[in-house]
Amino acid sequence: MTAARLCVRNLSWAPGRLTETLLHPTSFDLDAGRVLGIVGPNGAGKTTLLRLLYRFHRPATGSVEVDGKDIWELSAREAARCIAVVLQEQPGDFALTVREIVALGRTPHLRGFAGSPGARDAEIVDSALYRLDLHRLADRYLNTLSGGERQRVMVARALAQEPRLLILDEPTNHLDIRHQLEVLELIRKLPLTIVTSLHDLNLAAGVCDDVLLLQSGRSIGFGAPADVLSEEAVAKAFQITAYREQLSRSGTDHLTFHLRNKETTQ
Repeated sequence: MTAARLCVRNLSWAPGRLTETLLHPTSFDLDAGRVLGIVGPNGAGKTTLLRLLYRFHRPATGSVEVDGKDIWELSAREAARCIAVVLQEQPGDFALTVREIVALGRTPHLRGFAGSPGARDAEIVDSALYRLDLHRLADRYLNTLSGGERQRVMVARALAQEPRLLILDEPTNHLDIRHQLEVLELIRKLPLTIVTSLHDLNLAAGVCDDVLLLQSGRSIGFGAPADVLSEEAVAKAFQITAYREQLSRSGTDHLTFHLRNKETTQ
C-alpha cells in the first residue's frame, strides 16, 4: 500500500439548486501519509464532505484530486482501487461469512465480472483478518457478530481493497475501549493517507496530523490540532465554553479540552 496526496479545491454541495447549501466552498491540501480529522458539531457538514471525497456525491462546485487526478475523471473501478471507505452503519443481514465480506475488498482488483481471486488475493485477505484480530471469526456469519465486531470487519474489508486513501466515518463507534485503542493504533501505523470524522476532540488531537474544523457547512480552521482546536475556535463551533488544561502523566504533559455548558459557568 502506498499513500496518496489529496487536494480539495472550492468543494461545495447542496441537495438541489433551491435547497440550503450543506457544504460551502472548502479547500485544503493533505500530503501523502498524513491523517486528517474532520471535527465539528452535528450538522456541521462532516458526513457531506466525506461523501464528496469518496464519490457518493458529485460536487456542486470544485474538485477532489487524488495524486493530481480528479476522482470524477476516473472510472468507478479506478476510483475503488485508490479510495476505500468505512461507514458508521454496518449491515447486519449479509448471508456471508467474515472472510467472504473481507474478500469483497478485492473486487476492484479482479479482472472482469467473472474474475476469480488468486493466491495473492487470499494472502491479502488473511493479512487484513489478522491485523483486525478477526481470524478466529473468519467463518462466522456477519449477523452473528456484535456491532463492534462488524465495524472491524468493515475496516478489514477496506484494508483488503489496498487503497491509497482511506476514509473513515467515526471509526471508533460501537467499539469497546480495547478495540478503540487498537483501531487508533492501526490508523497511526497504516502507510496510507487517512481522512476520518471524529466527535471526540481529544481523540482527534492525539491521532491526527491535521484537523479541519467545520461549523454550519463552513471551514473555520485547518492545520495542526494544537492550532485549530483553540479554546476560542471550539467555543465558537460548538456554542459552549471550552477550557484547555495541562495534565501530567508519567512526567509527560498532555493537552486536554474540557467542554462545559455556559449555564454551568455562570
